[in-house]
Amino acid sequence: MSTPSADVSVRVAWAEDAEAIADLQGRTWRASYADLLPPEALDVDPDRAAGVWRTALARPADARTRVLVALERNRVVGFAITTPATDPDCDPATSAELMELTVDPDERGKGHGSRLLQAAVDTMAADRFTHAVLWAIASDDPLRRFLTEAGWGADGAHRELDLHGDGSTRVRQVRLHTEFGGPS
Repeated sequence: MSTPSADVSVRVAWAEDAEAIADLQGRTWRASYADLLPPEALDVDPDRAAGVWRTALARPADARTRVLVALERNRVVGFAITTPATDPDCDPATSAELMELTVDPDERGKGHGSRLLQAAVDTMAADRFTHAVLWAIASDDPLRRFLTEAGWGADGAHRELDLHGDGSTRVRQVRLHTEFGGPS
């Protein structure tokens, strides 16, 4: 006898997912970055964020920009954004960027992140990219460990973001990368 399994999947995001993605992003960022960023940086108007997401999903800036959502039944529990890489040392014809990989903190450890990461890599490969990068906050050990276990590695690149432009809030990031084959 088999045991029942959860109804889980990953698919391309629709404009109708905008509110769920905005809500998830806001909650996750507040939980993940409360010790790193000032409260005002994490205080985002949910209606405005949903509007930005709706526009981005309906009219992406690049045809190879994709937003994928991880679902449990019909509930969005994670999302990933893939796009051509913009770093000066990356060729946007062959290098992609995993701009964000977010899973609801209450849903971690259930396989959603692994499914989402695999779908993102498959999507990037289908778009004929052979290399991908992701910028991670240097102190985000759980994300870096997750990606390292999935075959990503630090490539030595790092940067410091000045979020307000006045030096008051700086965020250090490290770049991870992976190689994969495009379609045959």
